[in-house]
Amino acid sequence: MYKLIAIDLDGTLLNSNGIVSKRTKEVLEKILNRNIEIVLASGRPINSIKAIAEEIGSRKYFIAGNGAIVYDIKKNEILYKNFLKKDKILDVIKICEENSIYYNIYTEKEILTTSLKYNVLYYNKENSNREEKDRIKINIVENMYEYIEKLDREDFLKITICDENKLIFNSIIKKIKQIKDIEVLDIEHMSRKTITHGTEKTDITYSYTEVSAKNVDKWQAIEQIMHIEKIKKEEVIAIGDNINDKKMIQNAGLGIGMKGSAPEVIQVAQVITEFSNNSEGVAEILNKILNLNI
Repeated sequence: MYKLIAIDLDGTLLNSNGIVSKRTKEVLEKILNRNIEIVLASGRPINSIKAIAEEIGSRKYFIAGNGAIVYDIKKNEILYKNFLKKDKILDVIKICEENSIYYNIYTEKEILTTSLKYNVLYYNKENSNREEKDRIKINIVENMYEYIEKLDREDFLKITICDENKLIFNSIIKKIKQIKDIEVLDIEHMSRKTITHGTEKTDITYSYTEVSAKNVDKWQAIEQIMHIEKIKKEEVIAIGDNINDKKMIQNAGLGIGMKGSAPEVIQVAQVITEFSNNSEGVAEILNKILNLNI
């Protein structure tokens, strides 16, 4: 019997417009009524995930920053954290700026950026569909290196690095991997997001990677929850689509990859959904596996 379902957000639970469908919410509600925990596991900051957790009725835990944070929803506090050190952030910023490659920095509650591009442009559009309290806070900073250097806090979850030119992107990643005591995701999968303006749709496609502290991943964060709740790995379902979901899909009792997932995910997943995130793939597969009859 399954007791915990960890679900990625972008490319998995959310469609390309950042929405959880009505049918998916109905499926998740029925699962929660069976006392099976639903844990959102995302690279997003706290406030964004908290809003979606509230929307689907998940009331215990979620994972932010790809595993940098385990958050207790009831107590409204961080249970576990593994943040990037400021000196590592500054090292990455220096390389990105010297090579004119786009990056943004995720903290507990906001995204720091120098301009609205790629993933931040998508989140900015998503914010227009949400109430003020549920929006991702986006802080546009003119001189990032100087801004970070002067900050008196260290709540850095990750750095996302993006570029449309794959050759340039890969050469910069090689340089960043030379920095010690960080994790750099080996991502060859392109991110594809859709921004809708009335009837007009714009697709955003780009290569990206994510830099985090050493030993940060979603599975380690899930293990923190498993320990608290006394749940065994064979009682866990993990669903995702990209390389940052690989470890949780590989280690869970049942690892599910979305249709169109990164090749690395497809290799380790026990099940691949018949439908994509734009066709309610999460709802369909959970309805089938758990015999929900919805």
